[in-house]
Amino acid sequence: QVQLVESGGGLVQAGGSLRLSCAASGPTISTYAMGWFRQAPGKERTFVAAVTWSGGGTLHADSVKGRLTISRDTAKNTVYLQINSLKPEDTAVYYCAADQLFSQLASGRADHWGQGTQVTVSS
Repeated sequence: QVQLVESGGGLVQAGGSLRLSCAASGPTISTYAMGWFRQAPGKERTFVAAVTWSGGGTLHADSVKGRLTISRDTAKNTVYLQINSLKPEDTAVYYCAADQLFSQLASGRADHWGQGTQVTVSS
């Protein structure tokens, strides 16, 4: 049993910054790799970034490199997504995800998902 709860979304002005959080819990959650996905209106859910269970390795989608950064606080079982220079195209529901295989997240799949948090960027 894995529970993922995202927070930190909201209405933000373009050019600003935002940090999303994902609080994870479960009997073996410390062994899971974690990731972020997002789904814009009318679009499919897409991979954003992933981090290994130790926090020692990360992977970011080419489309977000340089602006969106994933990090992990293993002691708190919390994953973050820092978003800088927000653009209207960043508007989406952002989902936290967990899987025991980092490669699964990197390939766009996960065994566990959070409920999502809405990020809306105004011009």
